[in-house]
Amino acid sequence: MDPKMTENFTLNDNETLSGTNDTLASEIPTENVYILPWWQQTLWSLAFGGMVLVATGGNVIVIWIVLAHKRMRTVTNYFLVNLSLADTMVSTLNVIFSFSSMLNGDWPFGRAYCKISNFISILSVAASVFTLMAISIDRYMAIMHPLKPRMSRVTTLNITLWIWLASSILSLPNILYSTTIKEEYSNGDYRVICYMIWPDGPTTQSYTEYIYNVVILVLAYILPITSMTFTYFRVGQELWGSESIGECTPTQMEAIKSKRKIVKMMIVVVFIFAVCWLPYHIYFLLAHHHREIISYKNVQHIYLGIYWLAMSNSMYNPIIYCWMNSRFRQGFKKVFMLCFCQRRENGINLYEQRHQTFTRYSCSEAYTDTRVTFNGNINVPLHTVTETFNGSRKSSSPFLLPKYGHREQRLSNV
Repeated sequence: MDPKMTENFTLNDNETLSGTNDTLASEIPTENVYILPWWQQTLWSLAFGGMVLVATGGNVIVIWIVLAHKRMRTVTNYFLVNLSLADTMVSTLNVIFSFSSMLNGDWPFGRAYCKISNFISILSVAASVFTLMAISIDRYMAIMHPLKPRMSRVTTLNITLWIWLASSILSLPNILYSTTIKEEYSNGDYRVICYMIWPDGPTTQSYTEYIYNVVILVLAYILPITSMTFTYFRVGQELWGSESIGECTPTQMEAIKSKRKIVKMMIVVVFIFAVCWLPYHIYFLLAHHHREIISYKNVQHIYLGIYWLAMSNSMYNPIIYCWMNSRFRQGFKKVFMLCFCQRRENGINLYEQRHQTFTRYSCSEAYTDTRVTFNGNINVPLHTVTETFNGSRKSSSPFLLPKYGHREQRLSNV
């Protein structure tokens, strides 16, 4: 969504929407002033492109690590898969299109996708923070009430479905009120804006939108952050502050260390989420109370920076998992080294393959089932004869034995 909207727009049916209900604006802009110079577009494109690449690739790898490895299929990791899915959605289905629009202040993707993009923007952030809250509750129950049964896979799936349902309801107004508006200039040019028109007016003029932004701030930021702060504080007290009665066994100490690592990782994830999204929420609240902000000279760069910071949260989580969890780190190494290992395997030449075959298999398996007559004994295993012959295991090599056609006769004459 482009926050820098002028107060006069030309709708698709050439109807004019004014900032006031009784008068039209006296001045029409002469040109589109939101087109950034090429070098600024290049810098911002590199910043957003790198972020999208890391976020998409990292979260897809996280999903693969959990789903493809049985030992990784835990309740916490299932929630991490849900978190990665939400982050992948926002980076691929929202950030790419919204950033493209912000560079030129023009939305070329149509009205339908305007609704979808705005819907996904709130859907993904709500799903992410609700999933983080579910993880904190799961960690709290597992550590504070260890004797109670853990969440089952069915329960985890049901909670995940409720997370997406609640997030969809919270983001529903974006489907209902998002639309495209065409703004014309005096030189004949125009731009299309992906915009929200509420029942009581357009963005920055609607009190309904202000209430909606406050609701988003409370439900998708303040309450979850407060809840997670409390749960992780209590968990931290239990893991680091309490002293156990008696001496802990090595197994118990290892379990405590494992729990501490998971909790520390999730605390870092929550902290990064809070830092990344705080400026974004503050901006829209300030824009409603101080409308002059959207006309500020460098507001386009300010908003791009705030938007990049918020969306970049989707790329930090895989980095945190890789940094603070050994199993995820091994999974990332496996993915990154896959192409190099494949080249190394393909690079083994025919001589090495033959050498490996002879040295690894020929001496122990090639003649295992072959039986011969030796010193009057019938059906003696060949490897027994060859180990006995000369009293040395070296003679077991197939290169020191007679040819197949004369094997039994020559050994019988020994």
